[in-house]
Amino acid sequence: MTVELTYQESGHGTPLVLLHAFPLSSAMWATQHWLLADTCRVITPDQRGWGDSPLGDEEPSMDVLVDDLALLLDDLELDRIVLGGASMGGYVAMHFLRRYPERVRGLVLANTKATADNDKAAANRIGIAHALEHTHSAEPLIENVFTNLLGETTRSAKPAVADAVKAAIRAAPPDAAAWAEYAMASRADSLDVLRSADVPALIISGEEDALITDRDVEAMASALSDAKVVEIPHAGHMTAIEDPTAFDGAIRTLLARV
Repeated sequence: MTVELTYQESGHGTPLVLLHAFPLSSAMWATQHWLLADTCRVITPDQRGWGDSPLGDEEPSMDVLVDDLALLLDDLELDRIVLGGASMGGYVAMHFLRRYPERVRGLVLANTKATADNDKAAANRIGIAHALEHTHSAEPLIENVFTNLLGETTRSAKPAVADAVKAAIRAAPPDAAAWAEYAMASRADSLDVLRSADVPALIISGEEDALITDRDVEAMASALSDAKVVEIPHAGHMTAIEDPTAFDGAIRTLLARV
């Protein structure tokens, strides 16, 4: 069963739906709302369990998240959108493209990858999920996730950004975070989806991203027929937060192509 997602909206024109990273809510897109609202209609849902969106009782699955998004688009009477996702949001975006290719007119993949987790990565996710369920707190995310989210430049030169991200992670709902970890651990490879895609695409990477490799970026770029790659210097895994001006500038270049 789908759940009714809460969302924020600003601007007018081409609908741009941005899906948030793990373990943050749609609040991560606050800057995009005021930087991009003059160019497009920015819609940022909270995926199930995050923000005010209910978690529901479905088993963890990317398909469940895709169904939630499809329901939201139906409610908003949006047939075709530019769909973007950061990290976990990118996984959901690619799975949505698999199920509903006719509804995607442009694609943004930021700090994400198309390949599935290997056994070691999946086991690590499941271990974090178990810790979240055992402690009923977000501290396992601070211990195991936070360190790799921001680039060294951000951590050293932008302490206020680092503090804000840490506070947001500490406020993450443990049950939703565990659910998301299980869903990500079992997700399918999406390279075949990208090979079949026939839409303008933008891949955004961070020069200091500790989680996404150059090989991950190259695999997505090679699979897509019409992709532009933008690497943001001095930024890590959270480019939209670490350098929103560069991030949003890249988005504008895609919007001009769709």
